[in-house]
Amino acid sequence: MGRLFLVRHGQSIWNLQNRFTGWVDVSLSPQGVCEAQQAAALLARERFDVAFTSALLRAQDTLYEILKRNHYCHQYVRVHEQSSEWYEHFIPTEGDANELKIYVSEKLNERYYGDLQGLNKDWARQRFGEEQVHLWRRSYDVPPPNGESLKMTAERTIPYYREKIVPHLRHGKSVLVSAHGNSLRSIVMHIEEMTPQQIVAYELETGSPHLYEFDDRMQLVAKRVFSVSACSS
Repeated sequence: MGRLFLVRHGQSIWNLQNRFTGWVDVSLSPQGVCEAQQAAALLARERFDVAFTSALLRAQDTLYEILKRNHYCHQYVRVHEQSSEWYEHFIPTEGDANELKIYVSEKLNERYYGDLQGLNKDWARQRFGEEQVHLWRRSYDVPPPNGESLKMTAERTIPYYREKIVPHLRHGKSVLVSAHGNSLRSIVMHIEEMTPQQIVAYELETGSPHLYEFDDRMQLVAKRVFSVSACSS
């Protein structure tokens, strides 16, 4: 049975500051580190076969907090999507069989917020209007200026999920993905066969793992959302 763990990164510095982040590569806040550590505690006894993350620091740092507290992951190797032939160019040894491969890809990056990136969300509401900012943030197919809609995000994440992640699940592997609210929502939409109206209202809490289990035909057979406690600021 294939098992897929989806984890939205812990709170970032710009989440804390109420700013549009997108592809700006900001770090976790202290609360975000705490949330990642809570996810790590929940998943400490899970044995992962492979991991995926975005090219952004906050998702990677969340992943490493999880892996360094995992009872079974004692070593890992990063495989970069770009120029992977260089990063994987080595002579294998017997010990490599115990290495967890981490695949790093921009395809799992957060939704690109274009001209909104870096702006405080409250300021943006005052500048552009509450209704317009809500439309940019919560509609399925209306992008912000020079940015991506959730639909456009799904057009890169879902093909990546099908091509790179599903084959592992078909072979009964346990897969860990540490990424972002919108990149993960687009994958959740695909897995759960949600409508655009359903997915725009769906929230993945920071640091709260989702587990999906599939049979050998990739039919969804179970879903679990792990509960996390509030971290103090």
